[in-house]
Amino acid sequence: MNVSVFSPAKINLFLAVTGRRADGFHDLVSVAAPLDFGDTLEAETVSSSPDRAKYSLECSDPTLAVDPTNLVLRAAAAFSAATGWRDGVHFRLTKRIPMGAGLGGGSSNAVAALRALNRLSGGAASEEALANLAAGLGSDCPMFLPDGPVIARGRGERIERLGGAARQRLGGARVLLFKPSVGVPTAWAYGRMAARQADYVPAEAAERRLQSWCAGQAPLADLLFNNFEGPVFDKYVALPALLGSWRREGRPALMTGSGSACFVLAGNDPVTTLTARIQAAWGEAAFVQTARIL
Repeated sequence: MNVSVFSPAKINLFLAVTGRRADGFHDLVSVAAPLDFGDTLEAETVSSSPDRAKYSLECSDPTLAVDPTNLVLRAAAAFSAATGWRDGVHFRLTKRIPMGAGLGGGSSNAVAALRALNRLSGGAASEEALANLAAGLGSDCPMFLPDGPVIARGRGERIERLGGAARQRLGGARVLLFKPSVGVPTAWAYGRMAARQADYVPAEAAERRLQSWCAGQAPLADLLFNNFEGPVFDKYVALPALLGSWRREGRPALMTGSGSACFVLAGNDPVTTLTARIQAAWGEAAFVQTARIL
């Protein structure tokens, strides 16, 4: 048997990191939205033997580690331990989401692996069990289980679907993703925020801002916020240089996650001019991709 699962990228439309917890994680309030752009994960059952690993992975990107540290194989091991399903599986990952970007590629791949294994096993895990497995794999993983935008709280594991009029205002919005050749390590970004102390947003203030937008009629542009921009922009100055120029022109643009990927609300504008501007600022090696919110 084999199955193919789409593994979407995500963007954070709203991200307020509210403080560091006693366990070393950070609390946050976020609106994250999956995109129609992402990776593809294929999974095929294979015969296992003592001289062959039960789970194996190949990837179109040769720079990606395909050893047991990869989240796809970690997800497979966790699924097997939780369900008792023992078949061997070979995964093939077609990688399009850039790494070190804040687009959630690794977390999305892990959830895609859980979904693929659940289909191959005939539903060995319930949705609740999948949610628990996802939360154990990484803070960003649970947000990829629902099919649309979510509100994430806690360290990211407490998920609420964004519904009603608030979701309709996202309306399949068209965005242009762009990323310089340099990535931002997530652990460094959180460490920098903890060291600076000045960038945290009080949880009450974050909730008020989010709930005000959800309950009102303001456009998507009014939701955009990310307090990772303070510590990251302080070091990676190419990001605020480009985003700042667009914001001064009234064009909504934001860094997603802990960076270094950013996005601009593109509307129906042709992207050729925007792309040329990105490449003029960051060089031909810059990643540029159009997408729509799912």
